[in-house]
Amino acid sequence: MTGRPSPSVLPPSLRPSLALIAVLAALVVVALGVLYAGHSAPGTVDSWIRPPTADSVRAPWRQVALALDFLGEPAGSAAVIVAGVVGCLVRRRPRPAVLVVAGAGATVGATTVLKHVVGRTIHGPGNLSYPSGHTAFATALAVMAALFATDRLGLGRRAGTSLVLAAALVAGAVMGWAEVGLGAHYPTDALGGWCTAQAVVPATAWLVDRIADRMAGPGRRDHR
Repeated sequence: MTGRPSPSVLPPSLRPSLALIAVLAALVVVALGVLYAGHSAPGTVDSWIRPPTADSVRAPWRQVALALDFLGEPAGSAAVIVAGVVGCLVRRRPRPAVLVVAGAGATVGATTVLKHVVGRTIHGPGNLSYPSGHTAFATALAVMAALFATDRLGLGRRAGTSLVLAAALVAGAVMGWAEVGLGAHYPTDALGGWCTAQAVVPATAWLVDRIADRMAGPGRRDHR
């Protein structure tokens, strides 16, 4: 044991900006949830972007969409989480390993609860759609990876925040494209999932840091 403090999974320099983004994202999630509560058809924005039930992705892109969709299924997501945890532990980074599990779990849990609260459906009454859990999961992974990279590269507030937003945008757009293209979600479901991850992950990272710092004791906290 070296006695060195464990680096924060939520870099202190990013906390103010990500807190603001998290609040705005949460407001969007709530607003869309209220707007589409109990609905079973696409809204105006959904129809303008793409007919959500058309199942319009064709070969060879359909295989790409199906592969992405698998990553959000229980077996695929479990494999991704295990790989992330193992990677963190190999690098002797237990705190990021905890965040991978906690961040993914909290995000998936939040989308599950929201689906039952909002009650929006697609393809029949049993298919709850808002927000998209697949999109939220992919975005959560990207945000966590960007947080780790920010710490690893020693990025400042502006560069780190830009990296987090860019990673979230790419992951959310790619998975959202797959889910909408396969007819599994409306575009606004994907937006809701994207925002859910951006609201949940920073809060979870802050909580992981808080608990880890308390367990480590005042002499081993990271004040960077």
